[in-house]
Amino acid sequence: MSDVLPSTPSPATPSLSGWFAPDGTHRFPVRVYYEDTDAGGIVYHANYLRFAERARSEMLSLLGFRQTAMAAGDADTPGVSFAVRRTTIDFAAPARLEDTLEVETRIADIGGASFAVAQSIRRNERLLVRAELQLVTINAAGRAVRLPGAVRAAIERLRRTQHDSFDTVQPGPDGANTQQSRD
Repeated sequence: MSDVLPSTPSPATPSLSGWFAPDGTHRFPVRVYYEDTDAGGIVYHANYLRFAERARSEMLSLLGFRQTAMAAGDADTPGVSFAVRRTTIDFAAPARLEDTLEVETRIADIGGASFAVAQSIRRNERLLVRAELQLVTINAAGRAVRLPGAVRAAIERLRRTQHDSFDTVQPGPDGANTQQSRD
């Protein structure tokens, strides 16, 4: 069996939590299973939100923030969770049974008690779904509270990395400067 499976993951093996690309975006792979599809083998629309949720949770995990630990709190920070306050989703093309997808997550905005993410779901670089979500920080009673300082600092650093990479100006085919875009 050791000839088939390596005992330790190689550097080329992606983490179950996904990874941060050089431009700071979080990338998370998803395989479409039978349970994700309708009778025609096409991903049921609500399941894209599940894929996006998994990617956001794993992004936070890679930043060092586990949902259960955050909800429990500690001596310095009362327990908090994130709740989706608003979402907009655009469906461009369907995903199908056994497709391998990639969810890309970027920090779009940071507020006092909330932050927003822009997420896209792709199959082989083809955009299938684009979603924008605003998440609010809540306490155990369900009331909005400020983002914990450590979480704010981590997502601000991530946003700066993403912003610096996203806003690079490159010459276009006609020689004029154009802003780099993912979509």
